[in-house]
Amino acid sequence: IRRPPRSTQEVSSAASDVYKRQPVIVLVGPTAIGKSRVGFEVAKVLGTEVLTADSTQVYRGMDIGTDKPSQAECQEVPHRLIDLVNPDEPFNVGEYRRRAVGEIHRLHHEHRIPLVVGGTGLYVRALLRGLWLGPPVDWTLRGQLEQEVQERGLAALYHELEEVDPLTAQRVHPNDSIKVLRALEIYRQTGFPASQVHHEHGFQEQPFSALVLGLTMDREALYRRIEERVHVEIGKGLVEETRRLLAQGYSRNLTSMKSLGYRQMAGFLEGEYGFEEAISRLKRDTRHFAKRQMTWFRKEPNVEWLEISHDEALANIIDRVLGRIDQFLRSIKEEVHCEGSDLPKPIKVGR
Repeated sequence: IRRPPRSTQEVSSAASDVYKRQPVIVLVGPTAIGKSRVGFEVAKVLGTEVLTADSTQVYRGMDIGTDKPSQAECQEVPHRLIDLVNPDEPFNVGEYRRRAVGEIHRLHHEHRIPLVVGGTGLYVRALLRGLWLGPPVDWTLRGQLEQEVQERGLAALYHELEEVDPLTAQRVHPNDSIKVLRALEIYRQTGFPASQVHHEHGFQEQPFSALVLGLTMDREALYRRIEERVHVEIGKGLVEETRRLLAQGYSRNLTSMKSLGYRQMAGFLEGEYGFEEAISRLKRDTRHFAKRQMTWFRKEPNVEWLEISHDEALANIIDRVLGRIDQFLRSIKEEVHCEGSDLPKPIKVGR
C-alpha cells in the first residue's frame, strides 16, 4: 500500500525533527594524512562548511606551519574556528567548544549538516561528549602553587602529583607547569585526584548524533607524507613566517609558538642548531605527534576507520567517505520517517 503524499507542513515538520537529532559529521586522523583536502571536497558535495578542530589554527598569523586553508579555498568553502585569537592570547578547549557548538546550531538552523575536520583529539572529544572543566580557579591557591615552584622547583611539585594522582601524572609531561599546577589545584580544592573527578564528571554528554570517520594508513606511508609536507612548508616560507612572528614580539615560550614548525624554526633562527638539523627535528617531532594522535583516536569510542593507501586517488577516498555519510543520513531519515524532507538528497558517488 503506497503511503499518500504528505503536506508541505508535514514534510517541514519532519525535517525539523531530523535536525533536532543534531546530526554531525566528524573527520579525524593524524597530521599529513590528507583529511583537510578530503573534508574540503566533502563539504562542497554536502553544501556545508568546514568546522575546524585544530588547536593551532585558532591563532592569527600562523598559517604555513598550521597548514591553514588558503583564502581561495575559504572563499569556495567557508572554514570556521580558525584565526580566532592572536598568538599571545589565551585559548582553551572550553572556549573552542562554546564557539563550535554555536556554529553547529547555526548550520542546523540553516538545515545544513555540520562537518567537523581536524586532528586535535581533545577538541573533538569535548565537542561530542561534553566537558567538565573542574572547580573555578582559586587564584589565591594558584599563587601559592606558583610560589612553591619558585621555592621548591617544578620537579618537586610533579613528584607530589605522582603521589596524590599517579594517573594524571602519567598523562602530563613533568615540564608542563600549567597542567601540573592545575591538577594539584584541583586536588587541594576538592580532596580528590583530578583523574577521578574527570572520570566521574567529564565527557558524559552526548549532545549530537555523530558519525565519526577516521582516516588511517600504513605507518611508513604516512611518514613519507610527513616528510613531503615538511619540505612543502619550508618551500612556502615557514622560516620567514617564524622570523616575522618573533620580530613582532611573540616569544618562543608562548604555547602557540611551541607548536610544530615554529618551535623548530625558532631554535634555528636563534642559533641553537643549523638549518638541516631544524628540518630533521621537525620531521621527527611530526612523526611523534602523528603517533600520539593515532593513540588518542584509537582509544575514542565510535570511530569508524577508513584505511587508505598512499597512492589511492583522492576521488576514490572522497567517494568512500561520501558513501558512509549517505548511509548515516539515510538512517536518520528512516528513524524519523521523513521521506521527502530537505535533508541533503542521497549522495551520488563515483562522480
